[in-house]
Amino acid sequence: MLVIRNGRIHTISNGIIDRGSILVQDGKIVAIGTSVPEPAGARIIDAEGRWVQPGIIEAHGHLGVSEEGIGNEGNDVNETVDPCTPHVRAIDGINPREMGLQDALEAGVTATWITPGSANVIGGQAATCRTWGPTVEAMVMNPYSAMKGALGENPKRFYSGKGKITTRMGSAGYFREMMYKAKAYARKKEVALEKGNDLPDYDIKLEPLLAVLRKEVPMRIHAHRQDDIMTAVRLAQEFDFNFTVEHCSEGYMIVDELAAEPRLLGVCIGPILTSKGKIETANKEWKAAGVMANAGIRTAIITDHPVTPVQYLPVCAAYSQKYGMSEEDALKAITLNAAILCGVGDRVGSLEVGKEADIAIFTGHPFDTWRTHTVATIVAGQVAYSNPAFR
Repeated sequence: MLVIRNGRIHTISNGIIDRGSILVQDGKIVAIGTSVPEPAGARIIDAEGRWVQPGIIEAHGHLGVSEEGIGNEGNDVNETVDPCTPHVRAIDGINPREMGLQDALEAGVTATWITPGSANVIGGQAATCRTWGPTVEAMVMNPYSAMKGALGENPKRFYSGKGKITTRMGSAGYFREMMYKAKAYARKKEVALEKGNDLPDYDIKLEPLLAVLRKEVPMRIHAHRQDDIMTAVRLAQEFDFNFTVEHCSEGYMIVDELAAEPRLLGVCIGPILTSKGKIETANKEWKAAGVMANAGIRTAIITDHPVTPVQYLPVCAAYSQKYGMSEEDALKAITLNAAILCGVGDRVGSLEVGKEADIAIFTGHPFDTWRTHTVATIVAGQVAYSNPAFR
């Protein structure tokens, strides 16, 4: 058992508790408030004068599959043998000893969405993972929390030299082809079951797309420019699947259209702490996250690690607040909203009884990035990182 006592607890979902305590047992929060029992033998963390909140969540990045300091040998982000690879799984490329995961822990980041890259129109199965654990199996919260898609510049750049995709039309065409095949495959299976016939041969590429068509997992689509974002909307309407827009650099230009789309689960804004390094990102603005949140669209803020190192996620949220996002929405963007878009909002992202104990303790407000230090990072009730300067 673990007790965190006397902290300023920001629950995210139920306000702030001053001089509050949290009781953790078997990896879950069992009590939270100002009068929490301290069982004999429990480990005590005195959070007097500290800020206590849910662990930070990176809602879109490549921790573990794009390894720092290794180069090509540690690059397992894009399987560029085919524009559509829905059968590949991020969990098969994660190195749990990758240095970026330690950086995440030291910044109070307890979970992350680890995704294939954006070279492919359909890139593969992304996983929601904790940032700490001896093996991938110990880290994984959901091995297939979304299917990764991509539109715009990246598929063109990777495949134009291979004579496969030379236009945005071609990217959308590949996407449609795979989704139509998946729909036909699903119908064949339904008919076989109805008539008691043999099922069609298992198709390793089409099978994972059935979960998208059944709305069991969303399609999370990389798109920067507003025309590519609207192509994502068009495809979601055509095939009736739930989706998010990843990066969404020009989403603020079409915020009314996005707010009106019921299939849109939310947007992941970023990485913003970078230069406007390509034509697609020429119009990205710090105000984007606030514009989306103010329109009622569930908004997460991302670093797209390693494009921006994951430890700067609080900096990105702080600057989003500076340019028009409310403090509450900015905190949600790296906690509860991120958890929901990563498919684990019922488990983490806020401090509530019954939720798993992913908790970050800071010396001050996490947005006061120049003075605030991480005191401890708790993952599933275990102290995964403890700052030696504040023990």
